Amino acid sequence: MRVDPNYVTNLTASLDQSTAELDTLTSELSSGLRVSSLSDDPVAVAQSTLLASAIAKDDTFVQTASNESSRMQVADSTLGEVVTQVTSAISTAVAGNNGTLNASDIASVAQELSGVRDQVLSLANASYQGQFLFGGSQGSSPPFSLDTSTSPATVNYNGDNNIQYVETPSGQKIQVNLPGAGMFGTGNSGVLGALNQLISDFSGGASTATITGDTSALTTALGQLSSQRTTLDNALSRLQANSTYVQTEESQLTVAQGDLVSANPTTVATQLSQAETQHQALLSVISALGNSNLFSLMK
Repeated sequence: MRVDPNYVTNLTASLDQSTAELDTLTSELSSGLRVSSLSDDPVAVAQSTLLASAIAKDDTFVQTASNESSRMQVADSTLGEVVTQVTSAISTAVAGNNGTLNASDIASVAQELSGVRDQVLSLANASYQGQFLFGGSQGSSPPFSLDTSTSPATVNYNGDNNIQYVETPSGQKIQVNLPGAGMFGTGNSGVLGALNQLISDFSGGASTATITGDTSALTTALGQLSSQRTTLDNALSRLQANSTYVQTEESQLTVAQGDLVSANPTTVATQLSQAETQHQALLSVISALGNSNLFSLMK
């Protein structure tokens, strides 16, 4: 009978392969990972890298959206208070323009309107986390100041008209700010300009018709501000909806990445058990070979 001259070499190679397989399966079972290096599965590693990039992009957007949503909610709440204040000023002006008030009463009305104007100015300079809300891209300094050296007083806008956007992972751009000049006014425009005119005319004893015109102008300015607020609310809804969608997408991508590189514990455990049985059988053969000569094994 002819003996394979490579018998021992092949047996040693089989033992090395069996040991390596045991080590691999044991590592997979303990770590839960099927792929831990490029050599394990180059295609899976490449796909996992792409998924990781998409997950990181989604996560960045979700965090940005959360921060911007909080800021926009503060801006919306601020504008809600402005609407309340201006509505109150309109009511005060209408009540004070009935032609029956004396000079002292009219002065009180002018004083009350001045208080509303100052409150609206303060709201126009509201900030969130150290950044002013209505200065466009100029968030580091108060956007509005009041010049009382003129009659009526005038409003100075120190911000800009830059609209800022957040881009979603799919490439959509969502507006996240409202420059203040279009809402609160500059010079003699907007709600602040209308309030200043109303205060000046009440203080100067203007006619009922003039005060009526001032009140109408303030009502129009309030409508413009409310329209801008609606734009902000719609943008906030879009941002929150996109954030919810991206969070879901991020979760799905994370699961997909896990499935790509993770080991199936049940499958690996079964493979490990089979590999251990084969390994033990191989060790038995080697042990028997060590206790016998080659010719006795061939009988």
